[in-house]
Amino acid sequence: MIRPLRVALGLVLAAAPLFPAAAVAAASPTGGAAGGAPVGAVVDGGSADDPAAQAAGLFMQSCVRFAANTKGLRQWAAHRHLRRIQPPHDEAFLYGLPGMVFDATATAGRPIKLVVVSEDSGSCSVVVEHAKGVALLHRLDADLKAAGVVFKVTEDGPDAQEKDLRNRAYDAGLDGKHWQMLVSTVADPAGGEAMLTTNP
Repeated sequence: MIRPLRVALGLVLAAAPLFPAAAVAAASPTGGAAGGAPVGAVVDGGSADDPAAQAAGLFMQSCVRFAANTKGLRQWAAHRHLRRIQPPHDEAFLYGLPGMVFDATATAGRPIKLVVVSEDSGSCSVVVEHAKGVALLHRLDADLKAAGVVFKVTEDGPDAQEKDLRNRAYDAGLDGKHWQMLVSTVADPAGGEAMLTTNP
């Protein structure tokens, strides 16, 4: 289950010392897939200034593409020169679990603060500082369909503990690989922080 996000993403990124990409690559296992679309690139013609398109696009490139493939995900992050957020600032996203957190802020057009969270367990999340929930869900569903991902919504409604959050859970699969997904957004129509997660 996704953990409710209660962190000022912009403040964390401003305060956090960052490891250079070379350090991330050195800390990651060798081998595996890399490459793909540029970080933050939108899918299917979305605007570079659209947080929903940017977040969904990054999620497709990272967490969906490398679902349950921690090694491949971290190599991709190094290949795309994402900088690792240095401990203890990564604790705002890892909650004491082992893993790595990468700053994936999109800089084309209006900057959109984004983070990729890679847990050692294989869980992967994309966090966006501000996006409208309905737009993000519509965009993600469109991107999943365009990529040929077979998915089923298994839950969609208010969070059991945090009533200002709304969760949508999925079962998903592609090319014989299966995983679970959860998208957590704020219920406020004006939008707010959002987290998209894949779990093995």
